[in-house]
Amino acid sequence: MLIFDLMEIGNRLYEYRKRKHLTQAQLAEKAGLSDRAYAEIERGNANMRLETFLKICESLEITPNDILVKKDSEGFSYDELKKRLENCTEKEKQTALDILRSYTDSL
Repeated sequence: MLIFDLMEIGNRLYEYRKRKHLTQAQLAEKAGLSDRAYAEIERGNANMRLETFLKICESLEITPNDILVKKDSEGFSYDELKKRLENCTEKEKQTALDILRSYTDSL
């Protein structure tokens, strides 16, 4: 499945940048962008030209598919989990944690 959401693309770029232990400024320099331009892309506040996207991917040593294609196993999102738990009572949170423990212990 392709990803079109700028925020999600920015989050994926952030994750890959962190894995490479690069700051936004370092990656921006490698990709030939201003610090601000890259920061806006990573925040999901700015669209980018294909050429820019390819330079960022090259700088991160990844393929465009690493950013734009959601694999079947990527249905899980920590943000979604956090958001859902925020709306739960303490008892519901504890139940969710117990279920998760039970599940992971069985693996």
